[in-house]
Amino acid sequence: MRMGKVQVRVKAPFGELVLEGESHDEVLSLLRSIPPGFMDELSNLALTKLAPSSRAEFEGIIEFTTEGPVLVTKQPLTHYEAIGLMLYASEGKMNTASRISRLLESSGTKAMVPARLNEMVRKGLAFKPDPSKPEFKLTVQGEQWVKTEVLPKSRGAAS
Repeated sequence: MRMGKVQVRVKAPFGELVLEGESHDEVLSLLRSIPPGFMDELSNLALTKLAPSSRAEFEGIIEFTTEGPVLVTKQPLTHYEAIGLMLYASEGKMNTASRISRLLESSGTKAMVPARLNEMVRKGLAFKPDPSKPEFKLTVQGEQWVKTEVLPKSRGAAS
């Protein structure tokens, strides 16, 4: 008598990852063999390669350089808004305080990024996906705030 296959479905931001094996042990072995960072890398690749290019939404606001996103908008922004834009435009919508500081300096803006990020965490706009790592990421609320308020303001539209 032959047993059916064992299948595990993992929901991810880009869709679903399906692992399949002949037995529970085989599926567990597959899961254990996935290298650290695999899901993040897969998610980033899938979102950047398969999603329609969102760079058009940043036209006149952010320029993408080899260093990362740099603000080019002429509209005055608060430090929170500038940091929110940097996170929103970063790969995986995630970045470190030190990298955001460097990118903002390249944009001509000097801000106390770690302090502002901690305040953004308290306000529910950002979070640390892994508390042991220095990366910050926008929350769903933070992404909505950038899309509905910060991007229109950065274009010069009334917010």
